[in-house]
Amino acid sequence: MTNMENKFLKDYNKKRQVKGPDGQIFEVDPMQEYFCQDRPQKIDAHKGVVEKFMNWARAESIWVLGFGTGCGSIEIPPLFSPRFDAFRFGVAMRPTPRQSSAMIISGYLAVKTLKRVIRSYEQMMGPKYIMALGSCTINGGMYWDSYNTINRLDHYIPVDVYVAGCMPRPEALLAGFDTLKTKLRKAGRRGQ
Repeated sequence: MTNMENKFLKDYNKKRQVKGPDGQIFEVDPMQEYFCQDRPQKIDAHKGVVEKFMNWARAESIWVLGFGTGCGSIEIPPLFSPRFDAFRFGVAMRPTPRQSSAMIISGYLAVKTLKRVIRSYEQMMGPKYIMALGSCTINGGMYWDSYNTINRLDHYIPVDVYVAGCMPRPEALLAGFDTLKTKLRKAGRRGQ
C-alpha cells in the first residue's frame, strides 16, 4: 500500500502488531480481510449446440439480487410493476445471493458496505454477473471526494454492465438487462 493510500486509513485499519490471548505477537492487516485473495479460476466453455442452448437459457432467465444502499434502490421496484414488467424479459428478483445469477448494486458504497457487497458476491454461484446502477456506484457520484466512499466499484469486483445516470430510470435498467443478455448470448460463461 502506498503512502498516499495509507494517509486516508484510520489507525484501526492500518497494518499493525497485535498480542494474542496466548501471548504471541502476530501481524494483522484489516484491509486484506475485506477481499478474497484467491484469483478466480478460468472455466473453459463447452463448444457447439449445447453451449449455445446454455447461453440462451442463461440469457432468458436472469435471477437478480438487488443490493441497494441509497436512492438507487428506489428505481428497482417500479421495474417489476405492470408498466415496465421485467418478468416478460426473463428477469426475476431473488431474496438470497445463493439463488441469484446477477446482482444490481445501486447507490453509494462505503468501506463498511463494500465488505457486505463482496461477501454477497462470493456467495453467488457461477457464472455470476454484476450491474452497477447509477453514478454513485460507478464513479462515486456527488460523494467522489468523501473519505469513506468507494469511487470505483470495478477496482474490487468485476462489473459487467454499467447503467449511468443519477438515478437511471427503469427504462435504462431494462436497456442494461438487454446489454447483459447480449453479452450472455455471445460470451456465455464469461461471468466469474
